[in-house]
Amino acid sequence: MRYSKNITIRRYELQSSYFSLLLFSFFLIIGYPGLLHAQGSLVRYFDKIDYDEEWNKLARPSFAMSEPVMDEIYIIDGKGRVIIYSSDLFPLHSLGKSDKIELPEGLTVDPDGNLYVAQSYSENNPRYRISVFNPCLKWMRDIYLDGFEGAESFVPHRLAFDKKNNLYIAGLYFPGVLVLDNNFKIIDIMSPAEDEKKVALINVSIDDSGLIYLVSEETGHIYVYDENRKFIYQFGEKGGSTGKLSRPRAVAIDNKRGWVYVLDYMRHTVNTYDKNGNLLFEFGGMGFSDGWFRFPTDISVSKEGDVIVTDLFNHRVQIFKPY
Repeated sequence: MRYSKNITIRRYELQSSYFSLLLFSFFLIIGYPGLLHAQGSLVRYFDKIDYDEEWNKLARPSFAMSEPVMDEIYIIDGKGRVIIYSSDLFPLHSLGKSDKIELPEGLTVDPDGNLYVAQSYSENNPRYRISVFNPCLKWMRDIYLDGFEGAESFVPHRLAFDKKNNLYIAGLYFPGVLVLDNNFKIIDIMSPAEDEKKVALINVSIDDSGLIYLVSEETGHIYVYDENRKFIYQFGEKGGSTGKLSRPRAVAIDNKRGWVYVLDYMRHTVNTYDKNGNLLFEFGGMGFSDGWFRFPTDISVSKEGDVIVTDLFNHRVQIFKPY
């Protein structure tokens, strides 16, 4: 009797495990509702980019920017290329090694349409640098960064211009954002601190009013400064549950709506805040289907307010529209 009962229990356990495996596989395919917090979301999935200009499958896109001068979309992929798309998502052109693009980390453009690309060291050039290209995308010069504490380990990662054409450079987990003037001289290093310790930063973004947003994956906080680089406030709460930030990687601002999107790499979500740092809603979650993410790495907002998200391990860039 005892033997028979154990067989029954074992059979139930196997059935239960089999059911759990099926359920887990199902959630991996369509997305896990427990990780999705789209209720109350004011954006909806619209379209995606998953091919380059030669109609090859896009591989591990890590950076995206809606370029305001030509109204194009710039994407950095896992092959070390910058791929340019029209605003209606049509692939136009790629920049690679023959164009002096080798290991790009991030990029931005100035008001004249010149392109600035943060690059890691390579076999051909063993120094981290900012490469500058004219509006015709021809290489002009490289800017090297030195003369400050920690320069030897500074990896330029994300770039932004302010209204005065000062260039802001966030490094990979560096405790400070460099500020360069029009002559590419370092005029400031912005270094938020907590408990008297400078925090590691990973991204910088600037909105139309001049507010500067610094992102710390380490603390889960977004530090906001005015256009004179005076600290105003911070928002975001470290954590792994709804409304919190586990590993925030990027910020994008919808200037028309006054919304601030914060992308969370580890929670596979985007939290949306007002400009006072109050959480409005979040969207995304881990999954394969449209509207879901697997380790998103960057976010941008177009002139029309479309939200552009690099979906790293789903090998695509997804576009969302606000209601």
